[in-house]
Amino acid sequence: MKRLGNPLISISAPLLILLAITGFLHREGKDKIQAIPALVVGGGLVVNGTVRRLRRRRMLLQEIKKDMNE
Repeated sequence: MKRLGNPLISISAPLLILLAITGFLHREGKDKIQAIPALVVGGGLVVNGTVRRLRRRRMLLQEIKKDMNE
C-alpha cells in the first residue's frame, strides 16, 4: 500500500474549511464575505479529491474485471 507523502498536505483542505468557518463566525456585517473564498476553495479541494479517488477505484475495478474475463 502506498504511504502518504506529506500528512500536512492531506489535512490542509479540511483545515482551510475550519479556518473559513471560524473567520465567518468571528466577523460581522460585510466582513463575513471575506471568509467565503477560503470556504469555496477548501470545499472544492475536498470534492476534487473524492472524485479523483472514486475514478481511480472505478478504473482499477474495470481492469480487474477485464483481466478476469481474458
